[in-house]
Amino acid sequence: MSDTPLLDAELLLAHSLGVDREQLLLKPPADIPTSFEPLLARRLAGEPVAYIVGRRAFWTIELEVTPDVLIPRPDSETLLDAAVEHFRGRSPPQRVLDLGTGSGALLLAALDQLRDATGVGVDNSPAALEVAKRNAQRLGMAARADFRIGDWAEGLAECFDLVLCNPPYVATAGVLGPGVAEYEPHAALFAGTNGLDALSALAPQLPRLLNPGGLAAVEIGFDQADSAAGLLSRGGLTGRLARDLAGNPRAILLTHEDATSL
Repeated sequence: MSDTPLLDAELLLAHSLGVDREQLLLKPPADIPTSFEPLLARRLAGEPVAYIVGRRAFWTIELEVTPDVLIPRPDSETLLDAAVEHFRGRSPPQRVLDLGTGSGALLLAALDQLRDATGVGVDNSPAALEVAKRNAQRLGMAARADFRIGDWAEGLAECFDLVLCNPPYVATAGVLGPGVAEYEPHAALFAGTNGLDALSALAPQLPRLLNPGGLAAVEIGFDQADSAAGLLSRGGLTGRLARDLAGNPRAILLTHEDATSL
């Protein structure tokens, strides 16, 4: 059951009419197109709206999404908010890394704000990388975003000014909202019995990736503040907690221990 049935119906109807929701609300159609009913049936069966319409707004951009990638969520914008705050009054980052890039959401949203920056997005799913490349092309960022197959940062020798990561962090037996486990890629959601497997693999790689004065922002589960901070604060990196708009723990922000002297 959806928490936003009216919004869902409006988005699906707008999609079936080939207009955006604002146009639909300003000028409602005289007749409902026949294509609307099959879309509604898919939503009633639990399929997420983003997969039905094939796109999702995130930060300042709109992304293509398919069942090969996780649907970008507003909570993940916490990482971008943190980056904006960290670099306020500093030289803006020139090189950005997005680990587990999926649709390219974090990297492309960052590059949309950092017009002189370039970046790398890494994922172990070839299908996900194809979605990310199409998003970069459509957004006019193909020349600035390099997408690579890989297992987190293995094989990357470069250092970056901004590292972003939304790893899987749900425990295998974790409870998710309707339609999430049924439709979204499990590899992007689940991370072992305690939800920390991906963070454990990522933690030893982060210190060598971050330039002095830079920021690494890693998304976490609402109940992982202490465990994630303990895992990630190593190799000369210190971590602090960032909360989302609802006040829940959402990310660990990592900087070099001597960053305040830079």
